[in-house]
Amino acid sequence: MSQEKIKIRLKGHETFILREGWVTKGLYAVQKDAGVFGKNYGADALGVGTNMAKAIRYWLKESGLTAEPPRQGVHLSDLGKLVLQYDPYLEDDFTLWLMHVNLCRKLHTVTSWYLFFNTLPAKDFTKEELCGLLTEQIRIQTGNMEPSLRSVTDDCSALLAMYTREHLADYDPEDKKISPFARLGLIKKDGTRYHKAQPDRDLLDPLVIFYLIQQYFHETKRNSISIADLLKQPGLPGTLLNLKRTVLNEYIDQLADEGLLIVNRTAGLDMVYQNSSLGATEVAAHYYNGRNE
Repeated sequence: MSQEKIKIRLKGHETFILREGWVTKGLYAVQKDAGVFGKNYGADALGVGTNMAKAIRYWLKESGLTAEPPRQGVHLSDLGKLVLQYDPYLEDDFTLWLMHVNLCRKLHTVTSWYLFFNTLPAKDFTKEELCGLLTEQIRIQTGNMEPSLRSVTDDCSALLAMYTREHLADYDPEDKKISPFARLGLIKKDGTRYHKAQPDRDLLDPLVIFYLIQQYFHETKRNSISIADLLKQPGLPGTLLNLKRTVLNEYIDQLADEGLLIVNRTAGLDMVYQNSSLGATEVAAHYYNGRNE
């Protein structure tokens, strides 16, 4: 039986990585005018070029900060409202982590990011090797669709530039800004080679892991999951955050100590059980409110 073909999207970012200041500018513009992107794609309101405005719209939507119901323009999501209220300048890494995991759970609209963090078999690679690996993953996911080499290359360039502090020579000079996502430390560069890196414990709050687990429970209507699945399954903490089993277990135990989860390791079960009714956005509100008490 042939694999069902899926829809994918490459270069939704118009080759522009998410730059410092763009989220702030975009959130305030959307709050002010739901039709902001309907007027010259928002370029005038945002004070940027047309393609940059398209990129800002894309990053806001795909990172979960805005929503676009049919015929209603663009509005702030519940998460977007929280970020605008508590962290509009992205000074808190927690906000970036939530944006990152939201982006990288979207196979159909942020395809290369999803494949890179969830299914890519290699941990160490050159940019050229990454392009080949992503092309193969796209073929697998789509039933042998052959993607445009230029589109895959542009996605690889954007992804690596977004998560590292070095910029690529083929980018427009106006775009040579460090992305705030570089702070997360998920990709490291050594010469011409890149590798996936486990983030620093000081940078990654346990509530990011809890956010993803609660998202899973609410979406699947389940109340338990194995630690093995949390480590290996797409869209869950192990893959999205480059976590090793030992570190993931430490985070889970910390959440259990705080009464947010129940963990059962008796008889080799290694299961995590739901112990809170908080939805993912409520987890974010719990974090921001706690930080500002």
